Amino acid sequence: MEIIKTAAEFMALAASTAPKAKGQDFVRIKIVTDREIIGQLADKMSELGEQPGKKSFTRDGNNVRKSQAVVLLALKESKPAGLNCGACGHPKCSQLPTPAEGPELAGPLCAWRLIDLGIALGSAAKTASIHNVDNRIMYTVGTAARKLGLMEGEVVVGIPLSAGSKNIYFDRV
Repeated sequence: MEIIKTAAEFMALAASTAPKAKGQDFVRIKIVTDREIIGQLADKMSELGEQPGKKSFTRDGNNVRKSQAVVLLALKESKPAGLNCGACGHPKCSQLPTPAEGPELAGPLCAWRLIDLGIALGSAAKTASIHNVDNRIMYTVGTAARKLGLMEGEVVVGIPLSAGSKNIYFDRV
């Protein structure tokens, strides 16, 4: 559906123009509309959902499989904001260690950079909503995208998109 791709492009615009700490942008954006890649993403999510305590990956993967597009946002090679605020658990930004790979994400990261990603995600989701495109912010999508190599970044989050008579992202089991 071409209109979903257009909405995804507006979402990318909203995310890229969202305010960022100190005007420094480490948010990366990718739009996925290829049905085969969306299927691979859903399959990976279902596979991850087989791990103990990860049922939400399977549930979310079922949603992604029914989606017409997915917008991925990531923090890539983000540098500390240099505010020495201590929100990361270190008194000085220079003490924040280089992010190390965890089971799903890499960290630790500057809290302000994570806030930047959150604001970009909110701006993108709001834009989808303005255009009446059903959506839901899902960390599970980003985890699968990272593991598949679809999107690089320390933290990746996905927003699947759907247009139908019922919002597939709510009233889920």
